[in-house]
Amino acid sequence: MKDVGLMNTLIAILTDLGVPKDCLHSEARLHKDLQLDSTEIVEISLALKRRLDVRVKLEGRQDMTLAQVCDRIEVAQLTNSNSAHGS
Repeated sequence: MKDVGLMNTLIAILTDLGVPKDCLHSEARLHKDLQLDSTEIVEISLALKRRLDVRVKLEGRQDMTLAQVCDRIEVAQLTNSNSAHGS
C-alpha cells in the first residue's frame, strides 16, 4: 500500500460504520479484528464506489487486512484508469 489517502478514506468509511478509530490500523483484519459481518463488508464496497468510483470485491472467505483492502483499491483504480484511456 502506497497511498495514505486511500487508507484515510477507508478509515473514514469504517468510522462512519461505527468502528472505533483506535482499532483501525493497516494490519487490522476485517472479520477477525474488526468483527465486521457480510452486510457491513458490502456497505464498505458501496461506500468505496460512491467516494472513489471504484468497484472493489471484498466479499469472500479471505479475511483481509486494511492494507490489503487498500491494495485492491489501488488495483481497481489502475484498471479503471487503463480502461478509460484504452477506449
